[in-house]
Amino acid sequence: MKIGIIGSGYVGLVTGACFADLGNEVICVDSDRRKIELLKKGIVPFYEPGLEELVKHNLKEKRLSFTTQIKTAVRDSLIIFIAVGTPSKPDGEADLTFVENVSREIAKNMRSYRLIVEKSTVPVETGKWIEHTIKIYNRYKVKFDVASNPEFLREGSAIQDFLHPDRIVIGTESKRAKEILSELYKPFKAPILFTNITSAELIKHASNSFLATKISFINALANICEKVGADVLKVAEGMGLDKRIGRAFLEAGIGYGGSCFPKDVDAFIHLSEKLGYEFELLKAVRKINENQRKIFLKKIKDALWIVKGKKIGVLGLSFKPNTDDIRNAPSLEIISALLKEGADIHCFDPQAIPKAKEVLKTKVRYAKDPYKVARNADCLVIVTEWNEFKELDLLRIKKLMRQPVIIDGRNIYEPEELKRLGFRYIGMGRG
Repeated sequence: MKIGIIGSGYVGLVTGACFADLGNEVICVDSDRRKIELLKKGIVPFYEPGLEELVKHNLKEKRLSFTTQIKTAVRDSLIIFIAVGTPSKPDGEADLTFVENVSREIAKNMRSYRLIVEKSTVPVETGKWIEHTIKIYNRYKVKFDVASNPEFLREGSAIQDFLHPDRIVIGTESKRAKEILSELYKPFKAPILFTNITSAELIKHASNSFLATKISFINALANICEKVGADVLKVAEGMGLDKRIGRAFLEAGIGYGGSCFPKDVDAFIHLSEKLGYEFELLKAVRKINENQRKIFLKKIKDALWIVKGKKIGVLGLSFKPNTDDIRNAPSLEIISALLKEGADIHCFDPQAIPKAKEVLKTKVRYAKDPYKVARNADCLVIVTEWNEFKELDLLRIKKLMRQPVIIDGRNIYEPEELKRLGFRYIGMGRG
């Protein structure tokens, strides 16, 4: 099939590259000329395992191409996915300016039937507004359908998630659209759930908000564990063995970040208020998540007594491992707070340092490896659970540090083992 993807960020590029790899002809569009020029050379401007190789392969096979022109994708494609950004406004509402602008450009350039599919995470009823916008600007009065096909990709494992999904959700009441998307997703061995557009939109928001709720629940429980001397990892394991609950997303730490959970929770709260319902549960989820950073900072201050002038090593900048994404990353808030206290911050991350330098335009020092971060450090804090950090030579780390103090925001180490090695170890909810 011929497919156009409007928006070549994390979602759009992964979607385009994977569909191309399945034999489709894909045109990816983005307004950022520099990004498009890099992609034409097979260079992906962000880190996602396996994605650059996939892009290069499908460029070579001429199944994947890139352009800044929406009209090119619209005129050459049957299916057009909208995968542009939907950033949050100050009040938490999703900003749909890009979605509206793209919908208008699609409408102006359609010459024959097109199926427009919203892939971006959008509030309920966005599909109706896309349809309304296209009707207004549909200058050639051609037939079209609008559908919703939310993505459920995790950064760091996006290709695997796309090619081997738990489910495929398609929102449409058009028989023609249903047939086209059924054919497109025929190679996938996953259940397809057909709904109306609003149900599909709501499934995405509900899924992310529920996962955020699990994270905040286990973080709240971690704080109780500390007060009674329990180990939150054992508590989570015991809970997770219950098939009704499951172990996934019961990882206590410094809270969720990234481009999805914070934005989607805020948008869902705002949408609920707009509809006349106070979603108090999600407000508590958000508050607990924000409070985890404060709890972590207090642990650092309590361990050092005086933060000013102390060298603090920070391991991890990205909001999660296997990505260079620092959007809403806990590291940014934690580092900024420590800098205000006068700390001397040294950081390392396997992938996110270039992006961190663009945001943290302060006196932060970056190291080439974790051992340089640890040298003469008064404290080492674990912010992102990269596998590299789990495999460190801890005896070497201890010898390098001024004070053998590790504050583990992701519980990647065992307390008894660290204590045996001579560290003062502080985890999250480890009793």
